[in-house]
Amino acid sequence: MKALIVGGGGREHALAWKLKQDDPALDLLAAPGNPGIAELARCLPIAATDVPALLDLARRERVDLVVVGPEAPLAAGIVDEFRRAGIPIFGPTRAAAEIETSKTFAKELMLRAGIPTARAERYTDVDDAKAAVRRFGAPVVIKASGLAAGKGVVVAGSMEEADTAIEMMLLEGAFGAAGAELLVEEFMEGEELSLFAITDGTRFLTMLPAQDHKRLGDGDRGPNTGGMGAYAPVSIGTPELIDAACSRIIEPTLLAMREHGRPFTGLLYAGLMLTNEGPKVVEFNCRFGDPETEAILPLMRSTLLQPMLAVARGESLAGAPEISWEHGSSVTTVVAAPGYPDHPATGATLSIPAVGSNVHVFHAGTRRETDGRLISAGGRVLAVTAVAGTLDEARERSAAAAAAVLLEGKQLRRDIGWRELARGARAS
Repeated sequence: MKALIVGGGGREHALAWKLKQDDPALDLLAAPGNPGIAELARCLPIAATDVPALLDLARRERVDLVVVGPEAPLAAGIVDEFRRAGIPIFGPTRAAAEIETSKTFAKELMLRAGIPTARAERYTDVDDAKAAVRRFGAPVVIKASGLAAGKGVVVAGSMEEADTAIEMMLLEGAFGAAGAELLVEEFMEGEELSLFAITDGTRFLTMLPAQDHKRLGDGDRGPNTGGMGAYAPVSIGTPELIDAACSRIIEPTLLAMREHGRPFTGLLYAGLMLTNEGPKVVEFNCRFGDPETEAILPLMRSTLLQPMLAVARGESLAGAPEISWEHGSSVTTVVAAPGYPDHPATGATLSIPAVGSNVHVFHAGTRRETDGRLISAGGRVLAVTAVAGTLDEARERSAAAAAAVLLEGKQLRRDIGWRELARGARAS
């Protein structure tokens, strides 16, 4: 069997690793891939958004399955093109991907369908947006409507901070076209949870809940990033809570998408806020989350390949077995470049020491030079995942392995999972 992974980050490295675990004989291709993926697959220098070149590659190689990692090719309609060509591909169509690529579409869909989420209003005018902030009150959330690499959200603690965010998006164009329209959204109190669902458009299989750490520094301080680490499972993500999220959020969202003529297939990511009124949607993504994927997949005992292949072929997940998981915990620590998230420095020589058993180093932003040197090539450079019997042990191993990476000026958090550890301390 031959599969093609589209993308070249830490999420795609984790997906490649898992698929090879499921089927060691799998002939795996990646475009563009990265040096870590190159140890598992043949990497081709084709951009993830170059849909015609990717289609030519898939036809030439006669691939049996295409897995799309990042959101940009989904937004570009890669699934539509591959389906027209009769090539099995895992992911949503361009229209269905708007559940992530347009926060305005997603919010209107949820409000019409009665899916629990925060109240929000859409604006393209600075003064109107600022007036809305006065009505909402602080704290308030300002969101770029389009794709902003996970950084287009500002939780403003004051009116002044909200005004600055509005001007940054609408006047200064900080996020380009993604910020030409924004949402002013009510602030929700609670703790966040990431829930993934593999879906054929109607039926779905949920994965372990995880928790991302968006802020740059320990204790959730500093600027918002694409994610500095994640852990799984999360104890507050009880079976009862997941059942509630499925019945109140996942099922009605898939139904609303079908009724809207945009059936969603692939991986639906629900970013949830656990409020006193129950789980509410912060945002949807149309693909595997990063870095949660790097934390979740090493705990997955059952196959990922089979349900992905079924969805890609247009088959039903009816009768598919529930996903089974290893006991224990997983912690992912991101090693970021100096200057990340605003001005990441790239091109520095990078060295990865040997790691112990049950520690996985997923390449997120690396490049191999012609002289063989490994260098940094992105804001998030590596995602270092450790699996252990307890969360504390997994965190220690992950943080130690990340700290041992040789990269001048690197940034990393040493407190991934701190809320979970605090819960455990209180319980004892």
